[in-house]
Amino acid sequence: MSETVSDVRGLPKPEAYAEIERQARGVLEGITDEVAVMATLSCLLHHGFGHLWTGFYRAVAPQKLQVGPYQGSLGCLEIAFGRGVCGTSAQSKRTVVVPDVHAFEGHIACDARSRSEIVVPVLSVQSDVRAVLDIDSDRLGAFDEVDARALEALVRTFLR
Repeated sequence: MSETVSDVRGLPKPEAYAEIERQARGVLEGITDEVAVMATLSCLLHHGFGHLWTGFYRAVAPQKLQVGPYQGSLGCLEIAFGRGVCGTSAQSKRTVVVPDVHAFEGHIACDARSRSEIVVPVLSVQSDVRAVLDIDSDRLGAFDEVDARALEALVRTFLR
């Protein structure tokens, strides 16, 4: 990429996500390795928005997620489907938005500073869970439907 990752924090969310997508298209042109794609998306989202933790947990066995490419503090290494926000998203195959992680029963606290979270499943063409995109913020209510739809579009575009 000929330019540095821009900080999109001053933009309205729809514009910020459009800028992240533009950057991703430029960087990922011709790249097909999904780990490289996950690493790049993690980097762009993390530095673009300044969240606490941004990354992927990959489905490595039936009903088991394992930490994949990420940016931020140390993540949990393994998460079972159905456990915590990531496992709940993987099991339901749906995006989970948690405005206050302390109100989410069974939340797994990998970083005590985490206050809100969004998890987006990455599904294969056959609707099998390949991974989840997990983003944690140190702010309450950091994520909403705008984030959910934009992140779902990003994973559909780059990880199919």
